[in-house]
Order: sequence, then C-alpha cells, then structure tokens
Amino acid sequence: MMNAKEVLSLEKVSVRYEGSTGHALKECSFAVHEGERVALLGLNGSGKTSLLMTVAGLLPHDGAIVVDGIELSGKTLRQIRRKIGFLFSVPDDQLLFPRAVDDVAFSLTRQGVAGAEAQRRSTAALSTMGVGDFGASAPYELSHGQKTRVALAGILVHEPRLLLLDEPSGALDPPGKRDLAGLFTSHPAAMLIATHDLSFAAACCTRYILLEDGRLTKDTPRIDDIAL
Repeated sequence: MMNAKEVLSLEKVSVRYEGSTGHALKECSFAVHEGERVALLGLNGSGKTSLLMTVAGLLPHDGAIVVDGIELSGKTLRQIRRKIGFLFSVPDDQLLFPRAVDDVAFSLTRQGVAGAEAQRRSTAALSTMGVGDFGASAPYELSHGQKTRVALAGILVHEPRLLLLDEPSGALDPPGKRDLAGLFTSHPAAMLIATHDLSFAAACCTRYILLEDGRLTKDTPRIDDIAL
C-alpha cells in the first residue's frame, strides 16, 4: 500500500470525555490507504468506538485528522461526512424511517438527489445487499442481520471513500458473518472496522491495529500477532 493514496490519516489524536480524568484516546497516529481494510481491535473500553466517532466528527479531539486530503474541523465537517459512511454497532440507531428503502434514500436526498432517482438507486443498493425484497418493510419487521444490511445499503449508496464500521458482525450467525466478510472483501472503499471478533477480522481485513486503554499498541499485517 506504499504507493496508494491515504484516505485517512491520524496524527497524535487524543480525546478526553468531559468530566473524565483520563483519555479515551491518547496520541493515536496511523493511516489507512485506498483499498485497505483495517481491523481496529481491542477489548471493550479500549477506545475503538471513540476513535470511529472522532473520525466522523462526533467527538472533539486534539491532534490532526485528514480524510481524503481534507483536515477535519468545524468548517470542513460537512465535506468530510460526504466522504465517509458510518455503521453504528446497533443498526436500529440509524434506521429512522417507516420503510427500509426510505432509510437508504435519505443519504441521497439530503445531498440533493431527486426523489425518483434516490428511490431507484436505493432499491438497487438493497438488492446488492441481498435485502431487495424488504424495501417496503418497517425496521421492526427485520431481523438483526437484515437491519445491518439495510443500514449498510444506506451508507454505501452514496459511494463513500471511507467506511467506519462499528462491530458489524455483532449478533450475526456464522453464515451471516461469512456473507458480510465476503461483501467487504469485494468492496473497493477503504475500511476501518472496529471489532473484537478475531475470526471475522481475519476473514476480511488486511491489517490489524490494537488499542489498549486508548493507546495504539500494535499495527501489523498478521492476525497471529494479536492477542485479546
């Protein structure tokens, strides 16, 4: 990946929650390049979700974050969010509309895509994710795996440069995990995937970063170098 373009760069990024005496993240530095699928590993409380939220501009930080050549700041936040897709660990948190197809279309309509075109592209995205028959379904009618696929369709439909994925394999059965890993390995976007599932990470990632108490302690291309 030495000649590939950096899609994400962090330089000494630190985060401290208000009222906390310690850091959620402490001077984290690394880059993700085009085509890379990087697993962000660590135990609960290690800082994985905090790091994803910080890159998405949801938490204040010290240090520098650059997404596709644009440094994250209050003035550039809107530009940055056009370049990323964020999957929450609980898909219900991002399914807001009565029908699945409307959830997927929302990311397009807020960017100015006309209603009919947004619906067409959203229907196609649901089909690509294997849930094309559920476009008219309400979220409560879907299984966890189906909700995850709908949420993924919603972030993939606008073709982001960078995917930030928080525990995407959580609560999926083994076939569901295999299908999701296959989807990720065939998708061209750069990915930062927070997970504690080493077997899932090994199935779809090409690099492994370990967080411990908010600090980056290992960055390796070998999953065998990681122990949780």
